[in-house]
Amino acid sequence: MFGKIQTAELTWQQVDGIDIPVSTQFGDVYFSKDNGLLETRHVFLNGNDLSTRLSKLKSYEYFCVGETGFGTGLNILALWQLWQDVQPQNQSHLHVVTVEKFPLSKEDLVRALKAWPELQPLAEQLISQYPAPISGCHRLNFPNARFSIDLWLGDAEDIFPIIPKTGVVNAWFLDGFAPSCNPELWQQNVLEHIVRLSAPSTTFASFSVAGIIKRGLKAHGIEISRPKGFGHKREMLKAIWPTLETEHTKHLHTPLNIAIIGAGIAGLSHAWAFANRGHHIKVYDRIGVVSGASGNPLALLNPKLCPATQNHEHLMSLSWQYACSYYRQFKAFHKIAVQQTDIKKNGELEKLINDYPEGEISQTTSSFLKSEYESIQLKNAGAVIPQTLAEEILSHPLIQLIATEITHIEEDAEQVYLTDISQQKFSADLVIVCTAKDSHLLIPNLPKLKPIRGQVSWFNNENSPLPQNLALSYGGYAMQLNTTHLILGASFHPQRDDDDVLKEDHVHNLALMQKIYPEYANTLENLEAWEGRASIRAQSADYFPLLGACKEETKIYTCSGLGSKGFLFAPLCSEIVAAQVLHEVCPVPMSVLDKLSPQRFIKKVKPKKPYYQNKKAP
Repeated sequence: MFGKIQTAELTWQQVDGIDIPVSTQFGDVYFSKDNGLLETRHVFLNGNDLSTRLSKLKSYEYFCVGETGFGTGLNILALWQLWQDVQPQNQSHLHVVTVEKFPLSKEDLVRALKAWPELQPLAEQLISQYPAPISGCHRLNFPNARFSIDLWLGDAEDIFPIIPKTGVVNAWFLDGFAPSCNPELWQQNVLEHIVRLSAPSTTFASFSVAGIIKRGLKAHGIEISRPKGFGHKREMLKAIWPTLETEHTKHLHTPLNIAIIGAGIAGLSHAWAFANRGHHIKVYDRIGVVSGASGNPLALLNPKLCPATQNHEHLMSLSWQYACSYYRQFKAFHKIAVQQTDIKKNGELEKLINDYPEGEISQTTSSFLKSEYESIQLKNAGAVIPQTLAEEILSHPLIQLIATEITHIEEDAEQVYLTDISQQKFSADLVIVCTAKDSHLLIPNLPKLKPIRGQVSWFNNENSPLPQNLALSYGGYAMQLNTTHLILGASFHPQRDDDDVLKEDHVHNLALMQKIYPEYANTLENLEAWEGRASIRAQSADYFPLLGACKEETKIYTCSGLGSKGFLFAPLCSEIVAAQVLHEVCPVPMSVLDKLSPQRFIKKVKPKKPYYQNKKAP
């Protein structure tokens, strides 16, 4: 069962001056007292022949390693170190999928990894992105290293069955505490899903040769051998799923030319995701970057959180955790806290405090603004300057902006063809339509999205009591736009697509604040001097975005209907589409993919191959 994540309970043993963590939950050490790093190299790296296999990856080839127990991250750091040494100088990519039920606290992780000075440069990068102990998938990206990690927090019994097979795991580290200490990890159901996520030519390695593991693998036709183990251990397990003569795996070995229509946050996020994988991107927009709903002066990352039992498949929670990590790479981002008000006075927000790790959410014990409403403070949030973000993304050498309006898309077996308003023709291997409420005009089988007018207001308020590092959320929101101006948002008018700045919406935004903070709001006068911006959001009938292929066997994808949470949703959405297109492992469970698929409005979603597997070889 999913729920609140409990961190590992440890004791420490010192051997030759090295602190070795011992799990009190399982009564076993995390790595060998002889030499954990050498054991990892012998059992998992050599046991999967990774030095040879990784060094022979071709351009744009994707290789995925699966692991059954993250622990201290030692196996992953050893793999990353090997990748540094042998990786070919091309656009190949190494990815890891790993699971952990009881993650170490960040403090314990730092202490444990001090045992390996040679790994410290990599350990510091891992620690910098190490997530809070919240259930579900946490994607850690290291694009300069062409390396990434999906760290799933929760019980392997629950997690492996929900990982969609959008990509194949090529090698497995069957690691974890010994079967005698942790039998749940090694049961048949877990092994069946490990095999489900694999394919012929996948390899497996483990320090354990317990009968339950051997029987579980042999039942699926996987060939087992038992070479010499590490140190005093007589044997280890090495296995391979045999490949038939007629079987072969197709890979993409050349860059894709990708057309993205729309230069809002959805289009820009997808451009960044694919460009960082080495693909060539052309972004088409009729007006300019962040000109629609993405173009407000400041965007707030303000998730509506859920109980711990839902985190693993709650789109907003998953998106929040990834977005806060993703935006840190940009100067356009600054971290702030959000004071969320219990506007319903039902105590639901306060209940969340015990569902989240210490330090993520706290009770607001005092407020600089008087209010009769209780509130909590979400520590890990942020604000993004859209125009600055757009400039940073468009500075990528593989991304080109083309100022024109695309009016028509069609495809054949080989290409997608785009026509603009002046009848100029363009072609691409793939198109991603990110034009919000207008997406159905380019993709006729998409449902028409509901327009929602929203206006933000800002004004000079140099004596504002609101700190620069805090935003207020109360049905509307307030935060410092800069050192002199306060910004309020946002009106919400469904089924309206007018975008003139209206005084009545300034009044609406002020009224939202007056309800919660009347004493302060009543000092905000002179609405005639207020400035603002109105734009049109787009939302689907079920409130979930439309994300992915618009029909089966197509080269036309979309990311539309992000509503008022575009900056929160878009980074994770772009990783999902990249996984679908490039046949990578996906960072969300199958239930989320089904909720997001544009095909949900047409018929039941069926698994599909990535389009390039149906393409003629170059």
